[in-house]
Amino acid sequence: MSEPQSPTGDLRVTGFQPLVPPARMLAELPMDEEHAALVRDSRAEVRRIMAGEDDRLLVVVGPCSVHDPVAALDYARRLRPVADELRDDLAIVMRVYFEKPRTTVGWKGLINDPGLDETFDVRRGLRIARELLFEVLGAGLPVGCEFLEPISPQYIADTVSWGAIGARTPESQVHRQLASGLSMPVGFKNATSGDVQAAIDGCTAAAHGHVFFGVDHDGRAAAVSTAGNPDCHVILRGGSAGPNYGPDHVRDALALLHKAQLPERLVIDASHGNSGKDHERQAVVTREIAQQIAGGQRGIAGVMLESFLVAGRQDIGATPLVYGQSVTDACMSWETTTDLLSELAAAVRARRTTVPA
Repeated sequence: MSEPQSPTGDLRVTGFQPLVPPARMLAELPMDEEHAALVRDSRAEVRRIMAGEDDRLLVVVGPCSVHDPVAALDYARRLRPVADELRDDLAIVMRVYFEKPRTTVGWKGLINDPGLDETFDVRRGLRIARELLFEVLGAGLPVGCEFLEPISPQYIADTVSWGAIGARTPESQVHRQLASGLSMPVGFKNATSGDVQAAIDGCTAAAHGHVFFGVDHDGRAAAVSTAGNPDCHVILRGGSAGPNYGPDHVRDALALLHKAQLPERLVIDASHGNSGKDHERQAVVTREIAQQIAGGQRGIAGVMLESFLVAGRQDIGATPLVYGQSVTDACMSWETTTDLLSELAAAVRARRTTVPA
């Protein structure tokens, strides 16, 4: 690395890895009009669902995080016909997460370490991520991503139909500002403690315009100005205080949204704190959410599911890795997932027959 510009600066920095400017990568891997149309149309569908103008259920489903692009594309190609079959009742978005927040340390995701070997070839990771996103779009599926790093969206966000701010960051000013400039609907998860107000405050803050430090498309440091994102919503994902997907939790969260003068519509994550990260328990939670929907709860606008080809999880370093099994949080199997998607679709049909409260 170059010598520090100040005798007291960068004393603990061990290196810099220059990145290709976002504009160059977008020029090398451009969005074609067919992909762009899918992104535009699916973003509009999500907006209508979250606004209560479309009575279908948003379902964000897929691996906890992508570590194997081949398996992820395999999953996408299996999911597409299911999404088509159930599209009258469900708007299915594939979960394609590249950035993995950690409580302490661990693998940080495909962009950060695409080789799963601590070589941290971020330049390669960004390219692999963008190429995979195009392949998923080419399979006919809209994409959902969690945004963790404030600069990575410049490389991939144009392909994304739905975004999430994770449970560790709903109170982060950096992430609220980031969400205020994103072009798609964004869900804020409740804090890891279970605090729903943190997510509501995040939605309120992100709806306003901000000026903050970032980079422009040429990779230059810049003061970024945003107009605000009116399409933010709350995700209930449980927390250290326990799950928060039950009827009372939903009613309480909707009351907080009403008090904040926000749309009384939310998404429930069936994994994480709501299932104790137990992939078998996640199926039970999903069915209990489906019962609420079938019973007429219109405040539940979406569900998140962690699902991959093979149930469970495995550790990085296993030889060989099991194809289609998560290396982060345990996921439900493909077979369990298809059963649950059908049950959620049936719950939406049942909800249509109930009289609104």
